[in-house]
Amino acid sequence: MTGKEIREAFLRFFEERGHQILPSASLIPHNDPSILWTAAGMVPFKPFFTGQAVPEYKRVTTCQKCIRTPDIESVGRTARHHTFFEMLGNFSFGDYFKEKAIPWAWEFVTEHLKLPADKLWITIYLDDDEAFDIWHNVVGVPAERIVRMGKDTNFWEIGVGPCGPCSEIYVDLGETRGCGSPNCGVGCDCDRFLEIWNLVFIQFFRDEEGNYSPLKNKGIDTGMGLERVASVLQQVNSNFDTDLFREIMDFTANMVGQKYGQDARVDLALKVIADHCRAVTFAVNDGALPGNEGRGYVIRRLLRRAVRFGRVLGVHEPFLYKVAGAVINQMATAYPDLKQRTDHILRVIRTEEERFLETLAAGSDILASLISEARAAGKTEISGQDAFRLYDTFGFPLELTREIASEQGLSVDEDGFTAAMEEQRRRARSARQETEYLSERGVMYKALREELGETRFVGYGTLTADANVLALLKDGLQEISAVAGEEVEIILDVTPCYAESGGQVADYATLTGPDLEVEIYSVNKPVEGLFVHRGKVVSGVLKRHDSVKVEVDARRRQDTARNHSATHLLHKALKQVLGDHVNQAGSLVEPDRLRFDFTHYAALTPEELKQVEELVNQAVLANLSVDVFETSLSKAKAMGAAALFGEKYGKQVRVVKMGDFSLELCGGTHLTCTAEVGLFKIINETSVGAGLRRIEAVTGPGVLRYLAAKEEQLQEIAAVIKSPEHELVRRVEALVQQNKSLEQEIEALRGKLARAEVQDILGQVQEVKGVPVLAAVVAAPDMDNLRSMVDMLRDKLGSGVILLGSKAGEKVNLVAAVTKDLVGRGLHAGNLVKQIAKMVGGGGGGRPDMAQAGGKDPSKLKEAIDQVIAVVEGQIK
Repeated sequence: MTGKEIREAFLRFFEERGHQILPSASLIPHNDPSILWTAAGMVPFKPFFTGQAVPEYKRVTTCQKCIRTPDIESVGRTARHHTFFEMLGNFSFGDYFKEKAIPWAWEFVTEHLKLPADKLWITIYLDDDEAFDIWHNVVGVPAERIVRMGKDTNFWEIGVGPCGPCSEIYVDLGETRGCGSPNCGVGCDCDRFLEIWNLVFIQFFRDEEGNYSPLKNKGIDTGMGLERVASVLQQVNSNFDTDLFREIMDFTANMVGQKYGQDARVDLALKVIADHCRAVTFAVNDGALPGNEGRGYVIRRLLRRAVRFGRVLGVHEPFLYKVAGAVINQMATAYPDLKQRTDHILRVIRTEEERFLETLAAGSDILASLISEARAAGKTEISGQDAFRLYDTFGFPLELTREIASEQGLSVDEDGFTAAMEEQRRRARSARQETEYLSERGVMYKALREELGETRFVGYGTLTADANVLALLKDGLQEISAVAGEEVEIILDVTPCYAESGGQVADYATLTGPDLEVEIYSVNKPVEGLFVHRGKVVSGVLKRHDSVKVEVDARRRQDTARNHSATHLLHKALKQVLGDHVNQAGSLVEPDRLRFDFTHYAALTPEELKQVEELVNQAVLANLSVDVFETSLSKAKAMGAAALFGEKYGKQVRVVKMGDFSLELCGGTHLTCTAEVGLFKIINETSVGAGLRRIEAVTGPGVLRYLAAKEEQLQEIAAVIKSPEHELVRRVEALVQQNKSLEQEIEALRGKLARAEVQDILGQVQEVKGVPVLAAVVAAPDMDNLRSMVDMLRDKLGSGVILLGSKAGEKVNLVAAVTKDLVGRGLHAGNLVKQIAKMVGGGGGGRPDMAQAGGKDPSKLKEAIDQVIAVVEGQIK
C-alpha cells in the first residue's frame, strides 16, 4: 500500500464506525503557548480531554501533521527519526473506551493492512488487567505475546491533568533485523520489534499531590505513525525508502546529478534534505516564518541545515525551493491548501536560502580573519569555540571550516567543538518545556465552570446587563466578600463584557449595586464558556450571590470597535494592492490604535501605502453597512469568507460582512457601518521577520490626535527656522543646500590643515634599524580623517612605519600603516596598533599593511605614542 492508500484506508475505516473525519490542525498550536509545535494527534483536542471545551463530535479521526525537533542531528542517520511526520489517530471524548478501541485496532491492522497476526505483539501497562482481558479473551491474542511493561513506557501522563495506561502494537520484523541477543524481545533497542500504534486510555485525573482519581468521562487517544506503517507494508528497512520520501529524494538526486544508494554521504544528504524540506514546507504553509527565536528559529535551523547538506551534493545556489515544489506536488492531494499557497511557500524558502548564502559568505570572511589571527599568533589550530561560533551563528559547517583551515595549514579543535555543541544541547534540554494537558489554575477554573455553569455573553447586542455574582476569587481561593480597595476575580452568570481574544483587548466596565461600585479592568476566558472579570472594589462590599448591574465603558468599546472594523478593511485593502498571498499573521486591537501583522516579502513602497490607505478610507466614506450573522463553516467558506489562518472553527461560525468589500469570520465587536471609523491613517510599516510585515494605524479620534500633533510639530519647525508654514518646504530645501555648501567648505579647510600638519610632523621621523618610523599625536575629528592623514604621510615617506593617534571626545582613535616593502621584515600594522591600543584601554587590529584601533583613556595617549619606537624595534627582523 502507498502512503496515500494507508492514510485513506485508516480514515475511511473509522468513518464507517461513526467517527467524524476532521482535517489536520495547524502545526502552530492554537491558543496553547506551552508548546511550539503540534507534536501529536491529540494536541488539537486537549481542551476536550480536559473538559475546557465541549466537542461537537464524540468520535473523531484525523491524519495530523506533526513536528518534533529534539533529535534533529539523528535525522537521516537512523531509520525512523524525522522532524515532520503524519500521525493517524482515532479519538473518543467520553463515548467508547477499551472495549471498542482495542478490537478496532486489531481489526484494522490484520484485516485492512493485512499484517500477519502471528507477527504482532502487544504491550499493556503492568496492572491493566482490563486491557489484557480484551486483547486475550475478546481479540484472541495469545497470552505469551502480550507483554506487561512499566510506567515509564506504558502510562501516559504529563503533570497535572487527565492521564492513563497505554497499549502498543508491535510488529516483529524478523531475526535478521535483530541484535542477536538471546534476550531480544519487545522493548529491545534494536530494529527487530517496531512499534506502529499506541492506544492511550484516558481514565484517571492526576492532581498536584500526585493522587489519581477515576474520570467520569473516559477517553481514547491513539497515534499511528504513517511513515512507520508504510515501511512495514512496503517491506523496506527505513522510512526513507518508502514512497513518502523516495519521490522527493529521487527528485533531488536527479536535479543535482546524483543517485541514491551508491554513496553513504550522498544518501545521508538526500535523506536530511527530504525530511527537513517536508517540515519547512508544511510549517511555512501553516504560517511559520524563519526567524531568530521560537518556532521561527526552528524553521531557520532546519532550512539552513538542509542547504548545508546541499553542499555535500555539490549545490552552491538556491535549490531547496525546488525540492519544496516536489513536496507540494506529492502531498497536495491530502493537503490541498499547499497548492493554494505554493507561491508564498516557495518565495519564503528561496528568500531564506539566498540570505543564508550571504551569511555563509560572511562566515567565510570571519574564518579568514580567524586564520590570519591564528597564524600571526603562531598557532596551528582554530579553537573549538570559534569553530562552534561559526557553526551556530553563521550556519558554517564544521567540515567546511576544517577544509578551509587545512588549505591554510591549520587544524580545528574538534573536541572543543563537540564540547561546545554538547553544552548547547544541554541548555536546550533544560529549557525544553513539558506539555501539560491542563495547568493547575486551569483545573480550578474548569471545576468552577462545572459547579457554576457557563457565563452567558450578551455583549454583542447590549452594553449593560443585570447579573448575579456566582463566585469571588482572591489569589486563587474562593471568598465570601471583598471590601473597598481589594482586587478580586468575579464570575457572573451573565455579562456584556467582551473577554480578551482574537487580538482584541477586553472591555472595561463598572459593576454597581446598592452602595457598591467595582471597576472592571480585565476580562478573560481561562476555559471555554467561563468569563472571569478582574476588578477593584471602589466602594462598598461585594458579596457572593449579590445582584449587580454591569455597564461596559461605551466609549472604549466604540473606539475598539473602530479599530477592529478597520483591521478587516485593511486586510482586504492589502490583498487588493499587494496580492492574495497576503494573510493575517496576528493583530492587536486597542481603543487608541491597531496593529496588523501580515505575510509579505518586502517593505511597502510609499505609493503602495498610499493606495492601501486610500482604499480603506474609500470604504469608510462609502458608509458600508456592517452585517454580522451566523452560518455553517462550509457555507461561510463557499461565500468566500476569510478565516484566520490556523484557527479552529466549529460547525457554526460568526461572519462579519462589510458591504461587498470585506467578508471575514470573526468573534470580535464591530461597528454598525464603516462610516463610524471616521478616518483611517497608517502611522508605521515595519518588518517583524522574514516574510512578515507590520502596519500600525489609528482611526477616528486617534487620527485627530495624530493630525493635531503633526500641526503642532509644523508650528514648532516654522518658529525655529522663522518661516511661515506654507513656505516651510522651500525654506528647508534652501537650508539643506546651504548646509551642504558649508560642509564642503569645512572639508576643504580640513584638507588644507591636514596637509599643513603632515608637513609639520614629517620632521618627527626617527630611524630604527634602518626603518623610518613616524609616531605622533594629531588633531583629527574622526577615524576617516585620521586614515587620510596616514595615507598622505605614507605617500610622502615612500618607505616606513606610521602610527597616528587622536582624541575624539572621551575616546582615542589609532591608525597604523607599514609600507609593503617592510612587511617581510616582521613588521605588522595590526599587531603594532593592537599593542599600543592596550595602553589606552582599548583594542583593535587588522592587516599587516594597515590597521586601526580604539581606546577609552585619552589621558594615556601621549605616553602610548612614546612607546611606538620600542614596539617597532621589537618587531624588526
